[in-house]
Amino acid sequence: MDSKPSPPLSESVRAHSPPRFHLLAKPSGSTCNLDCTYCFFLSKEALYPDDASRMPLDTLEAYIRQLLESHRTPTVTVAWQGGEPTLMGLPFFRRSVELVNRYRRPDQQVEYTFQTNGVLLDNAWCAFLKEHGFLVGLSVDGPQELHDTYRVNKGGQGTFAQVMRGWEHLRKHEVDFNVLCTVNAANQHHGRKVYRFFRDRLQAKWMQFIPIVERATRETLPIANLGWAPREGAPRLLYTQTGSLVTERSVGGDQYGRFLVDVYEEWIRRDVGTIHVQLFDVTLHALFGEHLLCIHAPTCGYGPALEHNGDLYSCDHFVEPDYLLGNIHDTHMLEMVASQRQRRFGDDKRDTLTRQCRACDVRMLCNGGCPKDRFVPSRDGEPRHNYLCEGLYRFFDHVRPTMIVMANLVQRGRPASEVRDYVAADDAKRGRSDPCPCGSGEKFKRCHGA
Repeated sequence: MDSKPSPPLSESVRAHSPPRFHLLAKPSGSTCNLDCTYCFFLSKEALYPDDASRMPLDTLEAYIRQLLESHRTPTVTVAWQGGEPTLMGLPFFRRSVELVNRYRRPDQQVEYTFQTNGVLLDNAWCAFLKEHGFLVGLSVDGPQELHDTYRVNKGGQGTFAQVMRGWEHLRKHEVDFNVLCTVNAANQHHGRKVYRFFRDRLQAKWMQFIPIVERATRETLPIANLGWAPREGAPRLLYTQTGSLVTERSVGGDQYGRFLVDVYEEWIRRDVGTIHVQLFDVTLHALFGEHLLCIHAPTCGYGPALEHNGDLYSCDHFVEPDYLLGNIHDTHMLEMVASQRQRRFGDDKRDTLTRQCRACDVRMLCNGGCPKDRFVPSRDGEPRHNYLCEGLYRFFDHVRPTMIVMANLVQRGRPASEVRDYVAADDAKRGRSDPCPCGSGEKFKRCHGA
C-alpha cells in the first residue's frame, strides 16, 4: 500500500482550525443496492460516470491518517455513510480499524458510526460491528406499509423484510443502533404510529427523523417525480440544490411540524429519559446555549463529506461541483475545513437569514434550519426562506413550555423525566372529550390521551 505522508499543513492553519469536525465518508460513493425512490444521492453517480465508486486503499489510509491528525480533541469519530457502505465488504472495514490503530495518538479515543439500509447485515457483519463498538444507524421508515412505499430494491419491491432480518442480527449481537427515519409524503400523517413501531417493535432507544425535501425546477420536476435511479430512455438528472418546487414525495412544510408534535406528545408522557429522539435532545441543549446539530446551530460548515476518490465537499447535502473543496491527496483535509471558503459557507447560514427569521421568537432554537431547505420567499417576499418554516415554528413553539420545565429541572439537579409529572397534572385538568393539545383536532381521549 502507498504510505505517502500527508500533504503539508502549516502551523498557521493548525492554529486557526476547528479542534474537531464531523466528516461523513462515502467509501462506495453514491452506489447502493437499493433504489429508494426519494434518494437523490443515487444521482451523484453522474459526478463520476467512468468511476467504479470504490475507495482505494491509499485513499482510505489518507482519510484515516488526516482525520486523526486534524483533531485536537480526545475523541474522534470515524463516520461511514453512503450510498451503502456494506457494499465495500468486511475486509475494507477491518483494514480501516487497523489503520486507526496505527495512526491514532495514545491520547485519542476513536468512535465508529455506520449508516446502512441493513439489507446485507448478517452474523459476520454484526460480530465485527460489536467487536469494535460501532454505532449503527439503521434506515427504516416505519411499519411495512409505510417503509415499502419508497424504500424499494432494484426490482421495485419493498425491502422491509430484508431490513428486519438485518435488525434481528443487530439485536442478536447486541450492536448499538439508532433508527434513521425519513419523514416523507407516505408517513407524514403517522407520527405516533411510526414512533410506537420503533419503540415497541424495534426496541430502539435512539431515533432521528429526517425530512425529505427534494427540490426541482418546472423543467426537472416531471423527471424528478419518477425518482433518481437511471431509467432507460429518460435523461439522468444530477440533483443539485436548485429550484423552488418539490417532488410529490417530499414532506409538507407544515406537516413536518405536525409529525414531530405527534411524536413529542407521545414521548413527553411516557418516554422522557428512556427514549432519545435527536431533535428533542438538541432542543433541550439549545436552551442552555449548546448547539449539538448543525441544522439548528447558528452557523455550520463543520460537517464535510468525503467521496470515494478523496474529493472533499462542503457538506453532505452539497455534493455538487460548486461546493468541491479539493482532494485529500493534494491538500490536507484540515486546510480545506479551515479555509476561508468553507468558513464563508458556514457563516452564510447565519448571515443570510431573512428578516422574518431574525425577528422570530423561536430563532434561538431553530436558527433558520438547514440552508439546503431555504428556497421559498418569506412572508414579506424576501428570498431564501426555509421551506419547512411553518412546521419548524409549529414544533419549537409547541414544545417550548415543557422544554423549559425540563431545563429548570436539570438546573436544579433533577432528572428531566420528572416533566412527566407536570404533564400528567396538566392532563388531569383536561376533559377526556376536550381537544387534544397536539393540535390534531381530535378529542383527547381518542388521540394522545388514549
